[in-house]
Amino acid sequence: MSDAVPPSTSDQLAQTRTDLAGNRTVMAADRTLMAWIRTALSMISFGFTIYKFLHGLSESATIHLRRPNGPRDLGLFLTLLGTGSLVAGLVQYTHLLRRIHVSVLRTSVTFYVACAVVILGLVVLIGMVSRAGPI
Repeated sequence: MSDAVPPSTSDQLAQTRTDLAGNRTVMAADRTLMAWIRTALSMISFGFTIYKFLHGLSESATIHLRRPNGPRDLGLFLTLLGTGSLVAGLVQYTHLLRRIHVSVLRTSVTFYVACAVVILGLVVLIGMVSRAGPI
């Protein structure tokens, strides 16, 4: 006799397909969170770069700004926007995973990278606010 695998029942087949759909949903959520990370990191770094570059030019008297706080305000805005958007992305990600009954702590490394970028954004914000005086 041969060792043929018995045909799958419809319940087993449905469970396999449901598991695969859940995996695809988690991977799609991870890709979306990675896009949030990429966008937020760009905004944070661009805000910090604008702040430091224009502040350095202003301090060396290379340029004269009509609004001395302009570079700082723009840098703070972009950094805050990047950090805030990533927080919104994390909320969206965790909400989706809870809806499909997947533990956030058991997901891929993307969640932890997003948390690290949020902390980085907060450190940059604190550094910009503390060096430049009151808002």
